[in-house]
Amino acid sequence: MWQYIIKRVLGLIPLVLVVSFVIFMFIHLIPGDPARLIAGKEATYEEVQQIRESLGLEKPLFVQYFDYLKSLLSGDLGYSIQSGAPVSELIGERIMPTLGLTFLSIGWALVVGILLGIISAVFRNKWPDYLGMLTAVSGISLPNFWVGLVLIQLFSVQLGLLPTGGADGWQSYLMPSFALGAGIMAMIARFTRSSLVNTLKQDYIRTGRAKGLGGNAIIFGHALKNSLIPVVTIAGLQFGFLLGGSVVVETVFSFPGLGRLLIDSIQIRDYPVVQAEILLFSLQFILVNLLVDIIYSFLNPKIRYE
Repeated sequence: MWQYIIKRVLGLIPLVLVVSFVIFMFIHLIPGDPARLIAGKEATYEEVQQIRESLGLEKPLFVQYFDYLKSLLSGDLGYSIQSGAPVSELIGERIMPTLGLTFLSIGWALVVGILLGIISAVFRNKWPDYLGMLTAVSGISLPNFWVGLVLIQLFSVQLGLLPTGGADGWQSYLMPSFALGAGIMAMIARFTRSSLVNTLKQDYIRTGRAKGLGGNAIIFGHALKNSLIPVVTIAGLQFGFLLGGSVVVETVFSFPGLGRLLIDSIQIRDYPVVQAEILLFSLQFILVNLLVDIIYSFLNPKIRYE
């Protein structure tokens, strides 16, 4: 098992290097001169050149990239052009609200989605199935920003039950987590239903029923585990997209997380912050996929030997 995990981790190193290089080149190809932004509009050419030299911007791009890698390995993400604060501190202040929102969203989406999928599969082609899939289709069809606006109008403006934005207390997480998790819940429900319906048709399920096993023992003891591999796939992918997807929802709810920080940094062209956040989003997506592969190996031990 450990050999499989080590092999997968080592295989990620080239991918991380490629991702960091692409992000670095993308940021440096964006129009605009960071030295000019730092110096201000009234700065002279000599002052701008001094800043460029201090930032190492006069060096060839490949040299700048290797300097950037050295800084990353030492934990230095650079400094914000706008505030001058270390980028690591800015991200550190925002990462916990975003992680809390992300885990809450994926948590309730997994629980509700799997239960809804199980109910729909067990009562296939009956009213619970139709109701469950109608809920799933609605969740997939509605954009999360629109869901957020409707929630604000209903629970904040009309009923006055929940705050419209911010991250003060657990109440502030409820509406953003629902807006983020609704589409994921719907997809998990559909995948759970489809996978479980196919599993219940297998020969070993019919054999278990012939031996007198009850419905709960069949579903939760045998069928569900084998049905979870595609569910883990979609859950892992969606969790990877959650941090990036939180950009829109955090903006709608004025939520002080990484997504809102990214939007603000893009608007003021704070390149070091933008570069660090995009790299962070990419790395977490890679790590989530690694975690999905490890979970695969537990659900189906044959995977680790292939």
